[in-house]
Amino acid sequence: MEGYKKVSHSETTLTELMIPSYSNFGGKIHGGVILSLMDKIAYVCAAKHADAYCVTASVDTVDFLAPVEVGELVSLLASVNYVGNSSLVVGIKVISENVKSHVVKHTNTSYITMVAIDEDNKPLQVPGLILDNIIETRRFYDALNRKQLKKAFKREEAEFKKAFETQDYIEIVKHERCIISSSTGV
Repeated sequence: MEGYKKVSHSETTLTELMIPSYSNFGGKIHGGVILSLMDKIAYVCAAKHADAYCVTASVDTVDFLAPVEVGELVSLLASVNYVGNSSLVVGIKVISENVKSHVVKHTNTSYITMVAIDEDNKPLQVPGLILDNIIETRRFYDALNRKQLKKAFKREEAEFKKAFETQDYIEIVKHERCIISSSTGV
């Protein structure tokens, strides 16, 4: 099928040893190191599918499910889950493995939207996606659903903000754990 590629064409795995210079003050691997690796693998996976340079457009929620320790191997598994016209959603699963105890932990899952661009930094159409199994089909559907929910949320948020006055914000936040300083002009 011309103009389409299988998910397997661009599936990518990156494994890296977590070294002491990657750790934070608590002795765990710094979240920024994991985020950087996630961005790298998202680029590789998207670029392989698009046959073009890709840039990061957005990162969906990143929840850190388990800490990563110095000395563990971290593996990132990436696949293109969805394609639009010029955008691709790359799903990433991060696991860590203690090489001595062989304990494997799922530490993160995230979805990064990448956009393919041409030499003039203009969006470039990407190949469609061939879905070979029910898992790939579900991932495509889930990404499409997240995209639609995000659009609906943005519309709803804009409408909500239009209807609010300063006093409305004050009424809501004054019952939270904050103090509204007199320097706010309120």
